[in-house]
Amino acid sequence: MIPYGRQNISQEDINSVVDVLKSDFLTQGNVVPNFEAKIQEYCNVSNAVAVNSATSGLHIACLALGVKHGDIVWTSPISFVASANCALYCGASIDFIDIDPLSYNLNIDALTKKLEIAKENGTLPKVVIPVHLTGQSCDMLAISKLSKIYNFKIIEDASHCIGGSYLNNKIGSCEYSDISVFSFHPVKIITTGEGGMVTTKNDDIAKKLSRLRTHGITKNTNDMLEKHEGLWYYEQIDLGFNYRMTEIQGALGLSQMNRLDDFVLKRHKIYDRYNQLFSDVNITTPWQNPDCYSSLHLYVIRLKDNLKNKISHREFFESMRSEGIGVNLHYIPIYRQPFFKKFNFNKRDFPESEKYYKEAISIPIYPDLTNADQVKIAEAIKIKVNSN
Repeated sequence: MIPYGRQNISQEDINSVVDVLKSDFLTQGNVVPNFEAKIQEYCNVSNAVAVNSATSGLHIACLALGVKHGDIVWTSPISFVASANCALYCGASIDFIDIDPLSYNLNIDALTKKLEIAKENGTLPKVVIPVHLTGQSCDMLAISKLSKIYNFKIIEDASHCIGGSYLNNKIGSCEYSDISVFSFHPVKIITTGEGGMVTTKNDDIAKKLSRLRTHGITKNTNDMLEKHEGLWYYEQIDLGFNYRMTEIQGALGLSQMNRLDDFVLKRHKIYDRYNQLFSDVNITTPWQNPDCYSSLHLYVIRLKDNLKNKISHREFFESMRSEGIGVNLHYIPIYRQPFFKKFNFNKRDFPESEKYYKEAISIPIYPDLTNADQVKIAEAIKIKVNSN
């Protein structure tokens, strides 16, 4: 089976992990801070806080911005459920903005209209979470301008995006947001096994994030509320969590960063080759915003209504899997999940998301995907789509 995504692990990665295993610290040593510093430098951002998953990162990002019961958070329905769950963890309510038909990211017109109505109704969001689907940034400049008009905070769900850029700024720079969150799951651009990173330009937010990932505890005397009692002394300031990244994960991530740009470049070569192979195939291939340099975490094709043989979405998916091609679907609209049905979302409010769900297929893309595998994938799709 050709998977839709796969990690690339080098001998240098293995050596880095083994070095940690032979060291005195498997957690809370110097490796994770070094990994954080590497991300800070790469993204040109003043703070990076490592966590054990992007889900944890999104959760404490919401908490650091003060999201609580009674607040409202908006995000995209075409994302993994964590993009919405993070608000629910805080006791807030969640709502969705429909997607753009080209980029599959938040539709700026839909966001603007929803904000206008929410202002009239007194239901403006405290936080908006744009999701950079497939590795391509949302229109963050437009979202940032709206945030100043309607007074909401911005958390970029950049889980797909490390290595990408928007308007010549690295994603994660927080040039147009309060916080960005990366994922290092094995199918992402770089991996720490599981893990994530939260970046911010705001030092106070960074302090809050650092405490929240470690049980709400501080050892910094400047942040303590009581008299310092000795070298052993620490204080719990917040109700936090054990969301720390291990030194083992940090070592892998730090090593992987050395190849990040090469990984993204290889993904672009695969993207270009796919575009050539699909030039005469009756599918919709990914659109790239000229303001963005995508990390190309996913290559999403869409089946068209006018297919000659009228193959269904499900038939196409099952056919590819039966031929050893590990296609996937990113994602089922979040509001369709059984858990979310109690919130009474109406599918008709999200026509582009519904259309996307009926047509989208993610096909394999990862740095080690061979030319031969790409040809096999393209031929299988061409035969299925173009047959009479």
